[in-house]
Amino acid sequence: MLIKNKGKSILVFLLLTLLIIIGVLAYVHFIYQPPKVDSGFVKLRYTFSRHTHIVTGVRFTPNDSLLITGSVDSTLMLWNRATGAVIRTIRQPGGITYLDLSTDGNFVVTGSYDGIVRIWNISNGALMQELKGSKGTVWTVAFSSDGKFVAASGDDRDIKIWRTETGELMHTLKGHKRIVWSVKFSPDGRTLASASYDYSLKLWNVADGKLLRDNHEHKETVVDIAFSHNGKMLASTSDDCTIKLWNTAGGSLIRSMKVPEHVQAVAFSPDDTLLMTGGRDKTMAGELVQNFFGTAENNKGVSARLWDVSTGTLLHSFTHHNDDVMDIAYSHDGRWIATASADKTVDVWEVSSLR
Repeated sequence: MLIKNKGKSILVFLLLTLLIIIGVLAYVHFIYQPPKVDSGFVKLRYTFSRHTHIVTGVRFTPNDSLLITGSVDSTLMLWNRATGAVIRTIRQPGGITYLDLSTDGNFVVTGSYDGIVRIWNISNGALMQELKGSKGTVWTVAFSSDGKFVAASGDDRDIKIWRTETGELMHTLKGHKRIVWSVKFSPDGRTLASASYDYSLKLWNVADGKLLRDNHEHKETVVDIAFSHNGKMLASTSDDCTIKLWNTAGGSLIRSMKVPEHVQAVAFSPDDTLLMTGGRDKTMAGELVQNFFGTAENNKGVSARLWDVSTGTLLHSFTHHNDDVMDIAYSHDGRWIATASADKTVDVWEVSSLR
């Protein structure tokens, strides 16, 4: 009798535990909402939805009339910002993991699951370069500000820097212990920053490839980085749910902002007074439920945020996407923000003056 009662007690305990877990997950998925701010200064104007898979990258062309996007569906699309018309589609053999646009707007560089870095001519869709040598997926690519160099990295942990015109390999930077998620050149082109799954943020001298700084202050993966346009700050986002602002001159921490979800995209406004961040639209528990049951249409999460750089104040939260924001771009005139999402769409937002 004692054994039977003990067995029943264990069964009841397990059932109650299961019900509690289901209840918590249901609350997170259908009811819980993180703090939201609607400043009224940011308005959704367009949603582009021609891609058939996750949109992994977005950039504005120099005059801000066009956008270029890349997707896991293996296509680059050039859009008219005002009409949403697709002007050109470029298809490559492998899914596009990330992209960057040259400063003059003539060329786009892509990373891919096939490990090849490709440079494309936007005006005619011609393939200009195939930069090989990376092992595994290339997760991140970047043009230098003068367009003379391309940097890339990914699964193999090595960062490669090529000469854009000739395809000559200039440097292979070694030091990261795990996947590199992001590389970015400083505005003057002298420094390269890199962010990795090994929790580190590193700065490299482009001229000789030497390591300048090795920052391990994030507690989890450092996913994305961005230099301010004046080169004085570096922003980093992490799976530890923080956005950190660093002084590039000495490496000191200026400010840290905390959010409930993992953060995986960041961009400064042209005047460096505002910071856009994007990432997962749910907490870890919410992401788990979403993976099994899909998105909750009636309870969208916050997938992007707009911050005041000088104070760290949250100015606006973005809740339109049905899934994570993978990349963010500011227009050159500061009037537009584009968010690329795992929900296969790109949103274009108009920004009024916040001052």
